[in-house]
Amino acid sequence: MVTVTQTDSDGERSGPTFDQVVGDGRLDPPRRRDLRHAGDTRPDPAARLEAWWSHLLGTPRRRTLWYWGGPLAVTLLAAVLRLWNLGHPHALVFDETYYVKDAWTLWNTGAERSWPEGADDAFASGSVSGWLDGASYVVHPPLGKWIIGLGMALVGQGTDSTGWRIGTAVVGILSVLLLTLIARRLLSSSVLAVVAGGLFAIDGHAIVMSRVALLDTMVMFFALLGFGAVLLDREWTRRRLDAWILERAPGAIPAWGPVFWNRPWVLAAGVAFGFASSVKWSGLYFLAVFGLYLVVVDALARRRAGIPFFTSAAILKQGPATFVLLVPVAVAVYLASWTGWFLGDDGYDRTWADQAGNAWTGPFAWVPTAVQSLWHYHSSMYTFHVGLSTPHPYQASPFTWLLMTRPTSMWYSATEGGAEAITAIANPLIWWAAVAALLFLAYRMVVRPDWRIGLILTGVAAGYGPWLLYPDRTVFQFYTIAFEPYLLLALTVVIGMILRPSAGDPRRRTSGLIAVGMFLAVAALLSAFWYPMWTATWVPDWFIRLHYWLPTWI
Repeated sequence: MVTVTQTDSDGERSGPTFDQVVGDGRLDPPRRRDLRHAGDTRPDPAARLEAWWSHLLGTPRRRTLWYWGGPLAVTLLAAVLRLWNLGHPHALVFDETYYVKDAWTLWNTGAERSWPEGADDAFASGSVSGWLDGASYVVHPPLGKWIIGLGMALVGQGTDSTGWRIGTAVVGILSVLLLTLIARRLLSSSVLAVVAGGLFAIDGHAIVMSRVALLDTMVMFFALLGFGAVLLDREWTRRRLDAWILERAPGAIPAWGPVFWNRPWVLAAGVAFGFASSVKWSGLYFLAVFGLYLVVVDALARRRAGIPFFTSAAILKQGPATFVLLVPVAVAVYLASWTGWFLGDDGYDRTWADQAGNAWTGPFAWVPTAVQSLWHYHSSMYTFHVGLSTPHPYQASPFTWLLMTRPTSMWYSATEGGAEAITAIANPLIWWAAVAALLFLAYRMVVRPDWRIGLILTGVAAGYGPWLLYPDRTVFQFYTIAFEPYLLLALTVVIGMILRPSAGDPRRRTSGLIAVGMFLAVAALLSAFWYPMWTATWVPDWFIRLHYWLPTWI
C-alpha cells in the first residue's frame, strides 16, 4: 500500500511524492498491490487503474513523453480556446477603448496621445493615425500597452481586431503552461500539474481575459513568474543552508547563521514583480507580500537548521541582503518601462519640473528634472487611483469577488431572436469549488501547517487582500484574474488529497477517483455550455437566459 505523504513541522515532505500517491508513473511506479480488499471479493478499480497507468508509462521514453506532453497538451487546448475567432467582434470592447489606442500611439510616438471624439469607430475601420498632438493622461504604467502595441505592429491594426488582442492572448496561453510547470514543481506530480493547467485552460474567466486587450492578464502572468521564482529560491536556499551546516562541526554554528548573496531566483523574482508593477501598480502588492514571505521562510529554514537566533538573523542579517536583491532590480525594471516617456519631451507631464516654479529646491534640487516630473505624474496617478469612485453598472465590491455575484459584461450586441456576448465569468463549478478548496486549505494550514499550502495562500493574499482595503473604490470582478492561478492550485491540492489511497479501505480511493473524474467531466461540459458567452458567438435568447443562474448575472 502506498502511504500518505506526510510533512514535518516546517512542512517538508518526508513521505512519497504526489507522483507516487496518484500513480503518475514518472518516478518508479508503486509496488503492485493485491486487487482485493481484505474480506471483500470485489476488485479494486483504483488499483486496476494504477496498474494500467504504471504499465502505460513503463518505459523511460513514455515517461518523458508524458512529462512534457501533458503540459504541452493543455497549453495547446488553451491556445485553441483563446485564438479561435479572436478578431470577433471587430470593435473596441470595454476598456479596450483606452488601452488599444494608447498602445498604438505609444508604439509609434513613445507616448500615449489624445484622440478626437468618435475615434473608436474610425480606428476599427482602419483609420489608425488620427491621434491628436496633445498627450493623453493615463493612469497605468506603459509595459502592458507596449505588449499590445507589439501585437498590432506584428499582426496588423485597425482592419482586424486580432492585432490588438494577440498580445494578450499569447500571454494568456503562456500562463497556462507556466501554471502547469509550477504545479508540477510544487506538488511533484505531472498528473496534478495537468489537472491544474487543464482547469486554467478551460476556465471562462481566464479565456475571456486572454481574448480582450486589457492589462490584468499580463499582471497575472508576470506575478505568476515571480511566484515560480520564489518557489525555486526556496529550494535553492535550503540546499545551500544545508551544505553550510554540514561544513561546520557540531556546536560551532554561529548564532545568526550565514548571509546568502548568491540567490539568482530572488533576482529573477524582482525582475518578474517589476514587470508586473510596470503593467499595473497592483503588481507592487506581489512584490511587497512575497518580499515579506522570503523573510519568513528564511526564519523557518534557520530554525530547522538549528540556528539559535533564527528570527533576528532572518530580519537583520539575511533580510537586508534579500531586500537589495529583490527591490532595486524591480525598481530598475519599472523605470525602464518608462523609457519612451523619458526619451521624448511631449509625454504627459514630461516637462512639468522644467516650468517656472515647479522644480524642487533644497536638498533634492540635484534630482534630474525628468525624474521630478515623473514623481509629480505618479503623485497625480496615485490620487486618481485611491479616489476613483465613479458608479458603473458592473462594478463589484471586492468582498463579493469570491462569491462571483457580479461578473463583468465586456460586450453585448442584440439581434432579432438572439445576441452575441462577452461575459467575463468563470466556469461556475471550477470557481466555487476553488473557493471552497481555498477555505479548506486556510483551515488546514492552521491545524496542520504545510509550506506548499502556505505558499499558495500567500499568492491569494498578494492578489486579493490589498483590494479589501479600498471597498469604496470602483473595481470589477475581472480583477480576480490576478490571483485565479492560486485558487486553481488550491483546488488541485484538494484534488490530490482526494486521490490519496486509504490504508484502511482501498475503496475510498475508488470513490475519490470517481468523484474527481465526474468533477472534471462536468467542468468540461460546463465550459462547452458557457463558451459561446465567452467568445461573442451568436446564440438565441433562450440559450442566453439559461446562463443567468443568479439575478445579479443579468
